[in-house]
Amino acid sequence: MTSPYPRPTKDQQAQLLRSIVERCARAPGDRAPIVVFDLDGTLMDNRPRTAAILQELARELHSEAHGEAERLASAKTEELAYLLGDSLRRLGVEHPDLMHRAESFWRARFFSDSYLHHDIALPGSVEFARACYETGASLVYFTGRDLPLMGLGSFQSLRDLGFPIGVVGTELVCKPDAAIPDEEFKRAEGPKLSRIGRVVAAFDNEPGNCNAFAEMFPQAHSLFVDTQHLPGAPPLDGRVRVVTDFEM
Repeated sequence: MTSPYPRPTKDQQAQLLRSIVERCARAPGDRAPIVVFDLDGTLMDNRPRTAAILQELARELHSEAHGEAERLASAKTEELAYLLGDSLRRLGVEHPDLMHRAESFWRARFFSDSYLHHDIALPGSVEFARACYETGASLVYFTGRDLPLMGLGSFQSLRDLGFPIGVVGTELVCKPDAAIPDEEFKRAEGPKLSRIGRVVAAFDNEPGNCNAFAEMFPQAHSLFVDTQHLPGAPPLDGRVRVVTDFEM
């Protein structure tokens, strides 16, 4: 699918990302530089999580001799959409009862610690985060995941994928309640990041969040990671830069 956003060339992206790493060096007397990362769709691809859940449901349906089991079993990461309903329709699953069952089955598992190990790192994301940290930046993983249901699994996933976490200069910030809309949470909590230092870059896959970062931190780079996002998103603020991944 063609992206509606102006994507950089590989050389342009590499130059931009390298310039951010350079800004992570802390000058004497300066406030600590901070790089902010969202998780889902930004540092990590969560579509394998959905594929694993749909395949689990397929096994349950197969045991019931359900005719749609094979359609769900065929779910492939690269074919999944942002919304589950769109993914089901791509698989040819359109019966309302099964769509409702799949939605309930998926929701109970997708937003839970125990399935986060299926997520994979976006190309270059681990190396880029490490480069920022090793150059001198503090890393803030600023996610729309909620602390009660996904906090522990998020920490473990970051650790297992190789991101700096659990060491001085790293923080995982989650919503206190899953019911809080992501953009509302980030607009309310984002300004508090200035308590710990100077934001030099913020990465997110939701245009609304990127626009909010551009407003909050006009001296920083606000970067939109062009993977998947909620349909109906607002246009990008002209100050927001676009990357496709983190390869330098």
